Parts: sequence; C-alpha cells; structure tokens
Amino acid sequence: MRFFSAAPLLIASTALTLLAGCHAKTDSANEGKGGKKNTGPALVDVLVARPTAVTDSLEANGAVVANDYVELHPEVNGRLTFLNVQEGRRVSKGTVIARINDADLQATLQKTRAQLQVSRLSQDRLEKLLKVQGVNQADYDLAVSQVRSYQADAAYSQAMIAKTVIRAPFTGVLGLRQVSPGAYVTPATIIATLQADTKLKVDFTLPEANGSVVRPGSVVTVQLAGTPPRRYPATVVAQESQVNQTTRNLTVRAQLPAGAQASPGAFARVSVAIGAARRSVLLPTNALLPGDKSDQVVLVKQGKAVLQNVRTGDRQNDQIAIVSGLAAGDSVVTNGVLFTQPGKPVKVRKAKAKQQ
Repeated sequence: MRFFSAAPLLIASTALTLLAGCHAKTDSANEGKGGKKNTGPALVDVLVARPTAVTDSLEANGAVVANDYVELHPEVNGRLTFLNVQEGRRVSKGTVIARINDADLQATLQKTRAQLQVSRLSQDRLEKLLKVQGVNQADYDLAVSQVRSYQADAAYSQAMIAKTVIRAPFTGVLGLRQVSPGAYVTPATIIATLQADTKLKVDFTLPEANGSVVRPGSVVTVQLAGTPPRRYPATVVAQESQVNQTTRNLTVRAQLPAGAQASPGAFARVSVAIGAARRSVLLPTNALLPGDKSDQVVLVKQGKAVLQNVRTGDRQNDQIAIVSGLAAGDSVVTNGVLFTQPGKPVKVRKAKAKQQ
C-alpha cells in the first residue's frame, strides 16, 4: 500500500487560488461601470491659432565694446610721485592720473635756459658789430646757430617733462589700479584702464554666406543677460572689410542706443532679421512632432485628435513659427501631445485664445 503526502497538494491549491484572485482584481480595476474597460479621452491643453507678423531671423553671438578704450602707460621711465586712480570713478578729459619724478629733467631744462640766455646776449653783441663791420658774417652766423640749438634743447626737455604727466585722454570710467605710489614704472607698465561708456557698441560675427543681410543703417536686436533679459535695438554702423580666413566669419559693429544699461565686454546675443515679415503662427516647440518628410501638429476637431502636416519657419527661444498648414481658429494641442492618438477622442483641459 502506498501513502501520498497531502502537503504538496495543499501548496499547489493555495497558489492557484492566489493567482485567480490577482487576475480577478486586475480585471476589476480595468473595468468601469457596467463591467466595461476604462478607456477615457486623453487630457490635453490647446492653443487657438492666431496668425501674427513674424520675421525670420539669424542669431549671432557678440560682445559689448566701449566707444573708446585705452590702457594708460607712462611714456618715460621713472618713479611715481603722484597717483590719482579712483577705481570705478568717472574722470574728465585732461585729468592728471599720475606723475613721474622729473627732477633731472627740470635741472637739464634750467641749464639749457641759462646757456640760451648767454648765447642770445652774444648774438645781440655780434649783430651790432656786424652792422659797423666790426665782425665777419661767419662769426655772427655761428652765434645764431648756437641760439637755435639751445632753443631746440629746451623744447626737447619741456617735451620730456610733459611726458612725465599722465592725463586722461578722454572722459570715461577708470578701471582697477595696477601700480602703487612710489613704484618704478616703464612704458610697458599699465597704470590703469580707461573706457568711455556713454556710447556703447556691439561687435558680432556672421557667417560669410549671410554677410549681405546687414548694411550700415540696418537695425538689429541685441539681447543682454539679466533678470529679465534686456533687449535694445542697435543700428549697424560698419562691418569688417574682409572675411576672417580662419573662421570664415564677418565682423559687424552696431551702435547701442543712448542709455543702454550694459558693461563693456558683456556677452550679447544679436538677432538679425532675414527677409520681410510674414503671417505665421507661433507655437511652443513641444507642440511639434518632427518627421522625416514633414513636421506635424495635433489638432482637436469635433472632440478628436487629428494630425496636420505643417511647414516650420524661424525658431525663437522656446517658440517656433508655423509658416503654412494652420488656419486661424485651429485648436492646436500644446500639452499632452504624446498621449493622443489620431481619430481618438480627447478632452480639452485648458485652452488659450491668444499668443503669449
């Protein structure tokens, strides 16, 4: 007689019961009222298309530059005896920034002036004698030459003394001080920087192929960093006469309007208009479905999702222009695009009636 254990049978029976219970719970969760599966419409946000005037543009990187900028260097060697660098302060044209010890040059000038005085007295005496033929012409000419030589030496000493004084060449804002009083400086020493910030410019580069889209007098849009970002119209004043052979880019310079708040050297993003304005619909970039042959958007028509082929234009930050394929009043899905299916019902959660 054989005996069978009841434990394996009991375990198998329990497992089948648990599986049956899980399957029943899953079916119950997928069923709604009346025992049917819950397949509700996808929730979406839509934007009602409103065509506006949009101009295609080209984005370029640039930098703010001062109208005038200079590094203040001494023109002669010597020790600083006076330094007037008020960092970050505005100074007027001609303001004395620094002085260099000129004692030796002053002594040389005094000596030359004394010799000049004696030579002039000698010239005057010889001139009187020449009138009565008491001296020959050669002696008088030599005295005249001596006077002119000392005059030239005095002028040279005065010029060297003038070089010991460093003045502001134009009205502007001083930068940081690079030396201290008492330092020995040479023409290679930078004392400070000076830049005129009343007229600011923007230098930016364009690809060689797009160099013809701007001309002197053209207006571009300059965006500067900030919270919120600052935008200014700038007028093109000139462009480089040749293309950079390394980058194949063309440098363009534009003048910012008076009162523009910017620091020289700041990064600037320049938008250059290409062509005339045309009627387009601006959509958020997340509303677009890129495709191999054509880009598409999802429209809501009679409560259902419909795919629509569109042609895109310029992209501006987080928006893109739809050149064709949309008509005024079309409801375009902006959020929930990936949850829609062509021909399936959708439920509009939020609708915007105008462009933001």
